Amino acid sequence: MNMSLIDLWASMGGFAKGIVVMLFLMSIYSLGIAAAKWWRLHRSMRQTAKFAPEFARFLQEGQLDQAIALAEKQKISHVARVLGEALVEVKPLLRDRATVSASDINSAERAVERQMLILLSELKRGLGVLATVGATAPFVGLLGTVMGIVNAFTGMALSGSGGLAAISAGIAEALITTAFGLLVAIPAVWLYNYFQTKIENLTVEMTYTSKEFVDFLIKSVGSEFGRSIFTKEFQTQKAAQTGHIAQ
Repeated sequence: MNMSLIDLWASMGGFAKGIVVMLFLMSIYSLGIAAAKWWRLHRSMRQTAKFAPEFARFLQEGQLDQAIALAEKQKISHVARVLGEALVEVKPLLRDRATVSASDINSAERAVERQMLILLSELKRGLGVLATVGATAPFVGLLGTVMGIVNAFTGMALSGSGGLAAISAGIAEALITTAFGLLVAIPAVWLYNYFQTKIENLTVEMTYTSKEFVDFLIKSVGSEFGRSIFTKEFQTQKAAQTGHIAQ
């Protein structure tokens, strides 16, 4: 006996239909989160591709004010948001460059780390739903299968008839929920692993870029202004120690 999906739906009991509806809602929810996540990451990577060369050019030319303005203007790029926090820390000090010290650069580095934690939390938001759907959808479908088989054998016992033909429709009705559960779970697992890999790559990119920027601050701002202060302090301390010994 050939049965279409419509016939199977019509022959399903209330519990099996509830399982199918639940799996359908889980699928729609997970696919909606995946679409929103993909669009978010796509926009971030596209904005970063435009931001990074221009930002690097400003740094190479020593135009820190333009670099700060560019980073503050970008609200989507993950790299711009991370670097923007470091620039916010050093921006007030750049007007009075003689006050820039190692502690200021350390403060900028901590600001970068804080912003990275916040941004990673935003990027990972919703991945728990994909993981949950991928892990539980097969079991939800299996629950419908188990109950469907129980109902099929119960009906066979009540009717007094046996044989494969008598329970084939019930078994087909039961197994369709497991198949539907797998159809919901497989894309969710794929999408979860895809986004996990993407976010790990973005994390490496943010970490590398932030470290490069901190190195830039140490080599440029720190060497031009901070190191001269440290040198003076070292020379003063050395002279004081020498004078103390001479006395």
